[in-house]
Amino acid sequence: QVRLVESGGGWVPIGGSLTLSCTASEHISENNLLGWFRQAPGKEREFVAAFRLGTYYSESVKGRFTVFRDNAKNTVYLRMSGLKPEDTAIYYCAAQVTTARYDTWGQGTQVTVSS
Repeated sequence: QVRLVESGGGWVPIGGSLTLSCTASEHISENNLLGWFRQAPGKEREFVAAFRLGTYYSESVKGRFTVFRDNAKNTVYLRMSGLKPEDTAIYYCAAQVTTARYDTWGQGTQVTVSS
Protein backbone atom coordinates (compact mmCIF):
# COMPACT_ATOMS: atom_id res chain seq x y z
CA GLN A 1 0.00 0.00 0.00
CA VAL A 2 1.02 3.59 -0.52
CA ARG A 3 2.59 5.18 2.56
CA LEU A 4 2.60 8.88 3.39
CA VAL A 5 5.05 10.57 5.75
CA GLU A 6 4.66 14.17 6.94
CA SER A 7 7.46 16.32 8.26
CA GLY A 8 8.33 19.95 8.95
CA GLY A 9 6.17 20.64 11.97
CA GLY A 10 7.29 22.59 15.00
CA TRP A 11 6.75 25.75 17.00
CA VAL A 12 6.13 29.00 15.16
CA PRO A 13 5.54 32.51 16.51
CA ILE A 14 2.27 34.23 15.68
CA GLY A 15 2.53 35.68 12.20
CA GLY A 16 5.37 33.35 11.31
CA SER A 17 5.79 30.90 8.46
CA LEU A 18 6.36 27.19 8.15
CA THR A 19 6.35 24.68 5.33
CA LEU A 20 5.22 21.11 5.79
CA SER A 21 6.03 18.26 3.46
CA CYS A 22 4.42 14.92 2.76
CA THR A 23 6.32 12.28 0.88
CA ALA A 24 4.60 9.30 -0.70
CA SER A 25 6.21 5.91 -1.14
CA GLU A 26 5.20 5.96 -4.78
CA HIS A 27 3.81 8.38 -7.29
CA ILE A 28 0.23 9.51 -6.87
CA SER A 29 -1.49 10.62 -10.03
CA GLU A 30 -2.32 14.29 -10.36
CA ASN A 31 -5.82 13.11 -11.19
CA ASN A 32 -6.15 11.79 -7.65
CA LEU A 33 -6.85 13.78 -4.52
CA LEU A 34 -3.83 14.75 -2.45
CA GLY A 35 -4.48 17.06 0.43
CA TRP A 36 -3.94 18.33 3.93
CA PHE A 37 -6.13 18.09 7.00
CA ARG A 38 -5.59 19.15 10.57
CA GLN A 39 -6.95 18.31 13.98
CA ALA A 40 -6.67 20.54 17.02
CA PRO A 41 -7.00 19.20 20.57
CA GLY A 42 -10.63 18.51 21.39
CA LYS A 43 -11.79 19.32 17.89
CA GLU A 44 -12.78 17.36 14.81
CA ARG A 45 -10.44 16.89 11.91
CA GLU A 46 -10.92 19.56 9.28
CA PHE A 47 -9.95 20.07 5.68
CA VAL A 48 -7.14 22.52 5.02
CA ALA A 49 -6.02 22.34 1.41
CA ALA A 50 -5.81 19.95 -1.51
CA PHE A 51 -4.39 19.48 -4.96
CA ARG A 52 -6.01 17.71 -7.88
CA LEU A 53 -5.37 19.35 -11.21
CA GLY A 54 -5.56 22.56 -9.23
CA THR A 55 -5.55 23.83 -5.68
CA TYR A 56 -8.33 24.14 -3.12
CA TYR A 57 -8.35 25.77 0.30
CA SER A 58 -10.60 26.08 3.28
CA GLU A 59 -11.85 29.60 3.87
CA SER A 60 -9.90 29.88 7.09
CA VAL A 61 -6.52 29.45 5.39
CA LYS A 62 -7.18 30.92 1.97
CA GLY A 63 -4.64 33.60 1.17
CA ARG A 64 -2.24 32.38 3.85
CA PHE A 65 -1.51 28.77 2.88
CA THR A 66 -0.29 27.36 -0.40
CA VAL A 67 -0.23 23.71 -1.44
CA PHE A 68 2.10 22.57 -4.18
CA ARG A 69 3.76 19.42 -5.47
CA ASP A 70 7.17 18.22 -6.52
CA ASN A 71 6.37 15.15 -8.58
CA ALA A 72 10.02 14.20 -8.98
CA LYS A 73 10.20 13.73 -5.21
CA ASN A 74 6.68 12.31 -4.77
CA THR A 75 6.13 15.12 -2.33
CA VAL A 76 3.35 17.58 -1.63
CA TYR A 77 3.99 20.69 0.44
CA LEU A 78 1.90 23.01 2.53
CA ARG A 79 3.48 26.44 2.81
CA MET A 80 1.95 28.39 5.67
CA SER A 81 2.33 32.05 6.49
CA GLY A 82 0.64 34.57 8.71
CA LEU A 83 0.13 31.78 11.22
CA LYS A 84 -2.41 32.21 13.97
CA PRO A 85 -2.91 30.40 17.29
CA GLU A 86 -5.97 28.70 15.83
CA ASP A 87 -3.71 27.05 13.26
CA THR A 88 -2.22 24.96 16.06
CA ALA A 89 -2.99 21.34 15.29
CA ILE A 90 -1.64 18.06 14.09
CA TYR A 91 -1.43 18.28 10.34
CA TYR A 92 -2.04 15.21 8.21
CA CYS A 93 -1.61 14.62 4.53
CA ALA A 94 -4.01 12.29 2.78
CA ALA A 95 -4.39 10.81 -0.65
CA GLN A 96 -6.93 9.15 -2.86
CA VAL A 97 -5.33 5.91 -3.95
CA THR A 98 -7.90 3.21 -4.66
CA THR A 99 -11.28 4.75 -3.87
CA ALA A 100 -13.14 7.92 -4.76
CA ARG A 101 -12.26 9.47 -1.40
CA TYR A 102 -9.22 10.04 0.77
CA ASP A 103 -8.20 6.52 1.80
CA THR A 104 -4.51 6.81 2.67
CA TRP A 105 -3.21 8.92 5.55
CA GLY A 106 0.09 9.97 7.00
CA GLN A 107 0.89 9.89 10.71
CA GLY A 108 0.75 13.63 11.17
CA THR A 109 3.11 16.41 12.21
CA GLN A 110 2.50 18.87 15.04
CA VAL A 111 2.33 22.59 14.39
CA THR A 112 2.16 24.92 17.37
CA VAL A 113 1.59 28.64 16.95
CA SER A 114 1.93 30.89 19.98
CA SER A 115 3.47 34.11 21.22
